[in-house]
Parts: sequence; structure tokens; C-alpha cells
Amino acid sequence: MKILIYGVGGIGGYLGSKLLETDFDVSFIARGERLKHLKKNGLEIRSTQGFKIFKPIKVFDSVPKKVNFDIVLSTVKLYDFEEFIKNIKKSDIQNSILLPFQNGIFAEQRLIDEFGEERCYGAVAQISSFVDKDQSIKHLGKLATFFVGKINQKNDAKLQGFCKKCNEVGLDIRYKENIKEKIWEKFIFLSAYSGMTTLTQKTIGEIFEGYELREKFIQAMRETYCLSKEFKVKFNKNPIEFWLEKINKMPYEMTSSMHLDYNKNKKLELKWLSGFVVKYLEKFRKDCVVHKEIINNIKIR
Repeated sequence: MKILIYGVGGIGGYLGSKLLETDFDVSFIARGERLKHLKKNGLEIRSTQGFKIFKPIKVFDSVPKKVNFDIVLSTVKLYDFEEFIKNIKKSDIQNSILLPFQNGIFAEQRLIDEFGEERCYGAVAQISSFVDKDQSIKHLGKLATFFVGKINQKNDAKLQGFCKKCNEVGLDIRYKENIKEKIWEKFIFLSAYSGMTTLTQKTIGEIFEGYELREKFIQAMRETYCLSKEFKVKFNKNPIEFWLEKINKMPYEMTSSMHLDYNKNKKLELKWLSGFVVKYLEKFRKDCVVHKEIINNIKIR
């Protein structure tokens, strides 16, 4: 099975490090200095399980021509997703399984718009990982769980086989029939997490050790949960309670990729996270206090 990982940041790098331990034929897409580093030094990952280097790896600056990839994992930032779609449409991999591991709910909808719901898949990453100063992938904590599935909730034998093979090497990718639930479940947390850590310049542990910031974080999750109801999303368990249990087990020093990007003067995904919540809650005439504060007080780069 041929796998293409489009983007080699925190999520793409972590997934790649695990997939390189399978018998899959794995290739990567990277740009600029990241591409140069990967070609010269390979893929490096640091986690609680230690340090590993995979060298050499197949890494390109564009989608290889005349290669039929079975599965394409998109792990670029949301502001680069339109470029991803553009490159997919002009390549030979339009019929590949496209797994969009982007934050929020925007990417799945764009793929539906371009290719139709019948062909579209959803993907969710639950992990704290990023590219460190030395260009290695740094994975914080133990959480590293991924969910994939078809948007129309039908079974897909090839994707299920992919998940099974991944789990054999310790990559926790789970096939989820109702992938929309997992996408929104993550969005409820991530919209609050990214916004609040960036706004306050604090880690998750620092936010939850004080009453005021803790309650503001929870209110931000409630606002996104309120929006999910307008989109007719159903949950098996209250997502706020689910995340409060998870947060209690997260590393004190854990923070969002948007917080890290903000401090590095990089572009932010704010428009697609808190911005999305504000836009649609206003459309449905629902209260939106915390996400408005986030939008109004974070300078978008």
C-alpha cells in the first residue's frame, strides 16, 4: 500500500514516524527549509518513548507524477488547505482516500464541495506534537489517538485494513463509523484550547489551576457545543464532561500549536477556529462571549 503524507509538521511527522515502521511504501511532501532538513537528516522524533531517526526517507516538494497512492494524509495548516486541494486536483491521486487531519470542521466540508460526500472521509488527531527548534518532532504526553471514517458513515474495507495494520505497530488509528461526532468533539475542545492558550499565553495546566480562567475555558467549550447542536450533531456522551476528564490527565506544560505559532510570529488558524464559532453563532443568533473575546484580543498574523 502506498501512503503519502502531505505536510511534515507535528502531526504529519508523528504519523510518518509510525508508518515508516510498517511495510507500507511511505512518501512525504514538504517545502523550503523543512524539505532541505528532511532530505539531509531524515525524520527525527522525540517522545516519552525515546528518540528515533528514520533516514533516508522519500520526501518531495510536490506530488510525484504517475504514482497512484492508496491513501493521502493531509496534515497541513488550515490556511494551506486550499493549496493542498489545488495540487490534488491537478495530480494523479484524485481517487485516493484523502484523510484531512486538519483542525476544526472546515477541511471535510471543502472536500465534500470539491469531490462530493460519497468520496469524502473525515479524520481527527488527538495529540500534542510540534516541530522543535532542532527540526525534530516533539511529542508531549502519552495521548496519541487518531480517528478516521467515511463522511456518509458507510464501511470502507481498504481504510479498515489500513487501521488494522497501523495498530500492529502501535499507531492508534481507529475506524469510526460516525466520524462527524469525533470531528465536532475535538472542535469543541480545540477551539477553546487554541484560543485560550494563545489569548492568555498560558499552558493548559496554568489555565486550569485558577478558577476564573478555568471557567472561561469551559464556557468557550460550551459555546462551540451550542453550535454543534445547530449542525444537528449527536453525541453518545456529553462532550464537555468528556474533555474535563481528559484535561485532568494532560501534562501541565501542554499548550496548543496556535500558541506556539503565535510566539514564533507565524500565521494563525484563528479564522477557522474561534472565528468559525463566532460567525455561525451570530448567524444562529446565539450568545458568544468568550470566542468573541478571543477574536478581538489576539492579533491575527
